Amino acid sequence: MADDADSQRSSPVLQLLASGLQLWIRQQCEALDSLELQLHGSSLGLLRGRLEGVSLVARRVVFSSLEIEMVELRSDAIQLQVGNLLRGRAVQLDHPFQISGYVAFSGAGLSRSMCTPHWRPLGDQLVDGLLGLTPLQNLSIERDRLVLQAQDRRCETVPRAVNGALELCSSEGGPCVALPADPNINIREANLEGGLLQLHGSARVSP
Repeated sequence: MADDADSQRSSPVLQLLASGLQLWIRQQCEALDSLELQLHGSSLGLLRGRLEGVSLVARRVVFSSLEIEMVELRSDAIQLQVGNLLRGRAVQLDHPFQISGYVAFSGAGLSRSMCTPHWRPLGDQLVDGLLGLTPLQNLSIERDRLVLQAQDRRCETVPRAVNGALELCSSEGGPCVALPADPNINIREANLEGGLLQLHGSARVSP
């Protein structure tokens, strides 16, 4: 890690790319409180259009109306067009690439997200499957349970990773509801820790 950081600081080309990638990431988000970005590779490799990978840590992110408390990711090698970068233009990615890591959500952030027009249908789908009621009124994390509430009834659930997707199961032996699966995302582990819902897995990112 230290060698990569030293290389990034000593290479104007890597510094320029880091600035371009940070701008691109911020443009994808509606809000982003802090972002730490580290490039892995060399100036020579970059001039040939290849970066060995990118590591990032971001806090308090809003992406597609979804509030995320923390993101830690590491990418595989990335192919990109260096010509545009050297001309002062936006970074352009040539091919899809893989990322792995984890994201963490707070109960309050999830509750606000599920009240937005973008995510409300999903929130209603969850409480309908778990309680047979709509709409979702509140979502919270209490100890080691994800609690959903609708019409003054509540259901304590346990998150699980099943076949690459997230599933919520009633902690009292009731039904389980699977969230819609994205073929580009593979969730390997889901847990509740420190008042946060943590998801570990990988994803395929397309330009």
